[in-house]
Parts: sequence; structure tokens; C-alpha cells
Amino acid sequence: MTERAIVIGGGPAGLMAAEKLAEGGIAVDLYEAMPSVGRKFLMAGKGGLNITHSEPLAPFTARYGAQSGKVAAWLAAFGPDRLRAWIHDLGIATFVGSSGRVFPHEMKAAPLLRAWLHRLRAAGVQVHVRHRWLGWTTDGSLRFATPSGEKLVPAGVTVLALGGGSWPQLGSDGAWQDVLAARQIEVAPLVPANCGFEIGWSEHFRTRFAGEPLKNIAAAFGGARRQGEAIITEHGIEGGLIYALSGPLREAIAAQSEAVLLLDLLPNHDVAQIADALAQRGSRSLSSHLKSQLKLTGAKAALLRECLSAEILADPARLAKGIKALPLRLIAMRPLAEAISSAGGVTFDSLDEGLMLKKLPDVFCAGEMLDWEAPTGGYLLTACFASGRVAGKAALARIRVRDASST
Repeated sequence: MTERAIVIGGGPAGLMAAEKLAEGGIAVDLYEAMPSVGRKFLMAGKGGLNITHSEPLAPFTARYGAQSGKVAAWLAAFGPDRLRAWIHDLGIATFVGSSGRVFPHEMKAAPLLRAWLHRLRAAGVQVHVRHRWLGWTTDGSLRFATPSGEKLVPAGVTVLALGGGSWPQLGSDGAWQDVLAARQIEVAPLVPANCGFEIGWSEHFRTRFAGEPLKNIAAAFGGARRQGEAIITEHGIEGGLIYALSGPLREAIAAQSEAVLLLDLLPNHDVAQIADALAQRGSRSLSSHLKSQLKLTGAKAALLRECLSAEILADPARLAKGIKALPLRLIAMRPLAEAISSAGGVTFDSLDEGLMLKKLPDVFCAGEMLDWEAPTGGYLLTACFASGRVAGKAALARIRVRDASST
């Protein structure tokens, strides 16, 4: 009789691995530490579930940076178009927003998750919640902490989809790192990705402007430039624009203890236009002139006083350059627990092409616990789905080989 497969982790990667195994006729037990599956997935959809992006596959794949070559292999089999078709097959309509991002028609994650779980249960997937994985016993059984005490489960082919280290209250606390390290599995340290950064604001600026948005701005660092929005926080700055540059900013801070991010407060104006407008100030106050001529008010105007010297503020030519390239000195990342996602994890050198651990045959890994990262915009979720499919397909093949050898 064909053995049961084990999937540990009830996020998109784990659920997709379970689906692929069940499609192959394998009985699947899925274990989840939290009281229900998909908690981080549901939280990601709280403000509108951005499931993927509609841009062409080549630029889409490039979003994965240093690991784009590895992720490309996943996306070749299950990229954004295949993901949308899969969602439609669940009875969930999608649409493309003005930014190219793809959303479910209802904008929420819950209907998609309900339809998916219904299909998985119909296919025979057994879901066991409140089962926190602790590792293996000396004889190779899987250990789980449950409300009724420790439970041992015979281990066959197993897919680990345990998440990274962000939002630990939703289940992805990174506790698996020590378990795998004890088995000599190489794990790159988990660090924040898509995160906010700390800036040494003055007390006046922090108390007056924390929580204020910065709309229609651009940011540049390390040769990359992005346009979008950010938010002033009590500690510094965050938001989609900042998340898009968080990888290189994080690396610079790790190497140099700081990173200087350049903000363009008026991306639709050039320096000459701004300088001409500033030169016409006359006897008006700077704040009045910035407001009337350049529509710079609130947090944007305050940032100029926060970051530029009095001498620069008094010189139209230098102030114009400051408005186009305002230096923000970032001194630290916000904690991993606050980040949208994490970088680091099980290294690709530890895995074969099917995402099986080379040192632990029959154990596969998928999702955010692998050493890759991506910006927000649907890229994170797409790769989680795709990696779960890769691991599930390879685990299915592994089971079939074992079944064939035992007959």
C-alpha cells in the first residue's frame, strides 16, 4: 500500500505541496502549529490580497535578485499566468489593477482559502492543527507538541513549509532553524526583508509627523530608483517604496552601519524647474513659498528642515538639489518580527533541484524557509505557491520510486 505523505506547515507553499501529492493519489497528513491554516496568508489579504503581478515573465523573474535563476525554474512550471488560471479553477475571479498587480475580485484571501481547503479535504488531505513540529526522534519519527502532549508520527516522505521569521505571532517564528542546523543542514541567518528602517529623527519631527504619508515620491539607492509612497514612523520610515529597496539597504547597513537613501520629493519636476521656482521667493517665508510654488507641505516640507542645513535652505540652487535628492541616513533595520517577510533560510546548496535536502533524503523544503527574497507586489506569494508545487511534485516522484522498489 502506498505510504502517507507528511506536509508540515499550512501556508501557501505547504498547501500547494499537499495538493500536488493528493493529485497523485497520495494520502496526505498536513500538520499546522496554529489553530487554523493560512493565517499569514489571510493577514496578507487584509488590505486587499495582491496574489501576483501581470508583468511579463522576464522582468517578473528578475525581481528575485540573486536567486532569480533558482526561482525561474519554479516559475517556468507555475508562473503568474498559471497561478491565475489555478485561482480561476477554484471559482475565484481575478482582475489586474492599475499598477499591474493582480487581485481576487473580492479583494480578500478568505474566499480563496475556503475554496482551496474544501478541494484539499475532498482529495483526502487530513489537516491537523495545533501540532507544532519539534524535530525528529533518534529513530526518525516526527515529534509534535500538541495540547494533549507530545505526539510521535512515523516519518516517510516529508515536505517542510515552515515559513520564515516575520510575523511570528501568525506561526512563522523560525524555530526550525536550530532543528535543521543540528542535522548539519546549512541555513543562512534569517534577516528582515520588505522592512522599515530607523532614522534618528529629532523629537519635534518624530512627535509631529510620525504616521504621516509621503505620496508621489521617488527613492534611490545603489543605482536603483523606485517611485511610490512611504510612511514616516516613530522610528524612521517604511512603506512599499522603502520595501522595494530593502535588500541593498540592509546589506549596506550590515557592512557600513548605515545607508544613505536619497528621496526625490518632486519626481515630476527637474532641478532647473525647482530652482527657478525657488528663486522667485522674494520676501515670503520659505514654508509659504514651498507651499504656493511647489505644493510642498506637511511632512515633505518638514523633511527639508530636518535633513538640510540652514545654509542649504537659504540657497535656491542647493535647495533644489536637496528636494530632488534629500539624504536620509538609515542607521538600522526594524526587527525581523515586524518585517513583511524574511531573507535567509535553507541554502540552495543544501537542496537538489526538487528541493529535497541532500543530507536528509525524503525531506523536502518549500516556501519562505528557503534562502530567497522578493519585493511585495505579488512576487512573494507567487514564488511560495510555485516552490510548494515543485516540492510536492518531487515528493510524489520520490514516493512512486519507493513504491516501485518495494514491489
